[in-house]
Amino acid sequence: MQLLEEARHCFPFHLHAYCLMTNHIHLQVETIQHHPKDIMKMLNSRYAMYFNKRHTLVGHVFQGRYRSKIIDSTDYLLEVSRYIHLNPVEAKMVKAPEEYRWSSYTTYISESINPLVSTTKILSHFPEPQKENYRKFVGIPWLD
Repeated sequence: MQLLEEARHCFPFHLHAYCLMTNHIHLQVETIQHHPKDIMKMLNSRYAMYFNKRHTLVGHVFQGRYRSKIIDSTDYLLEVSRYIHLNPVEAKMVKAPEEYRWSSYTTYISESINPLVSTTKILSHFPEPQKENYRKFVGIPWLD
């Protein structure tokens, strides 16, 4: 999370959602001036240096290039957020997204504040009570 904040300081962006998994990360980022490749290059290189130093390793940490997609509609904006927040559930790491601490989900459904995450844009698409309606939107498909 510290590396993410450092990247945002160098290349300002809005972070709408995130989930840090054991072998990959999901970021829903709205860029302001810089291309996402600049953000990801900084994140990946700094994390690789940290990881290699911590584990006394050398070489590549990541298998391939990061992937990105342009979000071109409100439906897709919301769907990406849901996908990111359900990722640890889909991976059977937790039963419900609020159980996973390495995600922005709790910022969306509770009063907890995460200064890295901007919830305004996504929550603006839900009627009051926005947080409760977002929780229902994300849901757990096989339990609803």
